[in-house]
Amino acid sequence: MSQFMVEFELPAQMNEEFMRKIPAQRLKINELMETGTILSYSLSADRQKLWCILKVDSELEAIEVIADFPLKKYMTPTINELMFHNMVAARIPLFSLN
Repeated sequence: MSQFMVEFELPAQMNEEFMRKIPAQRLKINELMETGTILSYSLSADRQKLWCILKVDSELEAIEVIADFPLKKYMTPTINELMFHNMVAARIPLFSLN
């Protein structure tokens, strides 16, 4: 498996159709995060850029994942294969029997 950083350019003005599709987009992203296909998903504060890390076999598979996004018609993706992607994982305290 490879990892790909996808950077999306978003429209400067978000119309009503775009806004109506946001809940469906979030559901799709959550589904892909649960399956491990998306490792991270971030939106810039100005809402002009979106980034996600995909864990897939190829760039073609990354394109296929993006093609299922409800907001795909509003997003211009740039895909880059990563050598690595480090993240801080949530740390669960060790259980103590004392």
